[in-house]
Amino acid sequence: QVQPVESAGGSVQAQPGESLRLSCGVSAYTHRYSMGWFRQAPGKEREGVAVIDDGGTATYDDSVKGRFNVSGDNTKRVLYLQMNSLKPEDSAMYFCALSTGRLPEPLRGIFYDYWGQGTQVTVSS
Repeated sequence: QVQPVESAGGSVQAQPGESLRLSCGVSAYTHRYSMGWFRQAPGKEREGVAVIDDGGTATYDDSVKGRFNVSGDNTKRVLYLQMNSLKPEDSAMYFCALSTGRLPEPLRGIFYDYWGQGTQVTVSS
C-alpha cells in the first residue's frame, strides 16, 4: 500500500536565531485533506505545531506563532514548514501528518490518519 505522506527524514541543524524549512510530500491521495506538522522532543509528549486545513486556514501553537509559517503547494502536492528565529526549545523530531476528516481540534494528533517518518531538528550553538 502506498503511503500517502512522504517526508525527507534524516536530520537538520541550525543555530539559535537561524531558519530552516521542512517539506513533506503527499502522494496517492486525491480527496480533500488537511495537513499538519507535529513535533516530539525526548521525554515529552507529541505536540501540534502548525496545521493548514483543506480550506487553507492555518492554525499555530502559541509557542511558534510569529516565527513559523505553514504553507502548501497544491500543484506540487507539497507541505512546507518555514521555521524562523529558531530556539533551542524547538529541537525535536518533526512529523507531518494528513487528516482525511474534520479537525475539531486541529493541533491534536488523534485526528490525523497518515504520518510521515519524521525529521530530526536540532537547534544549538
